[in-house]
Amino acid sequence: MDVSVPLRDGMLHWPDNPEIRVTRAQDMARGDAANVSHLSLGAHSGTHVDAPIHFIPEGVGVDALPLEATVGVARVLAIQDARAISVEALRRADVQAGERLLFKTANSSRHWASAPFRPDFVCLSVEGARYLAERRVRTVGIDYLSIGSPEAGAPTHQTLLRAGIVIIEGLDLSAIEPGTYDLVCLPLRLEKGDGAPARAILRRR
Repeated sequence: MDVSVPLRDGMLHWPDNPEIRVTRAQDMARGDAANVSHLSLGAHSGTHVDAPIHFIPEGVGVDALPLEATVGVARVLAIQDARAISVEALRRADVQAGERLLFKTANSSRHWASAPFRPDFVCLSVEGARYLAERRVRTVGIDYLSIGSPEAGAPTHQTLLRAGIVIIEGLDLSAIEPGTYDLVCLPLRLEKGDGAPARAILRRR
């Protein structure tokens, strides 16, 4: 099951990030020999992976992330918190060290990729990020453009990334039931990139 959103011209992006433009540089309909697309977008467009250098100046780039961070067994958790994923919700999920966790929240029912930006998306609380860092999870993913809120995005990201937790953002989990899956999520190998778009798939175990 594909859980990445299609990149398309003019699609939703984080407000202060570059717009997403997908245009034809060459077009057979105009008499060119082939169709060739021109892409212009930020590294954190659509479904993407954050690297430590995104919020930590001395952090590594997306090209240096271990493959096992985003390839392996993952758990999709249904989150009922209306605004921010709480420590209580994470405790109920019995989070274990080394886990890859994908959070399915109310964002998934809002078809976010084709809707206007909404600042009240469900995110991970700063306290929740600290809890996951203490539990030494491996990877977290969420069904919106950011794991952190517009107000507390930096401390949430910094807490996770300094703990070595890889972040996947912009997932489409609308058709995915909670449970255990095989995850394959491979970001583009951008040298020293602060992030990169990714194709993410799940297979039920």
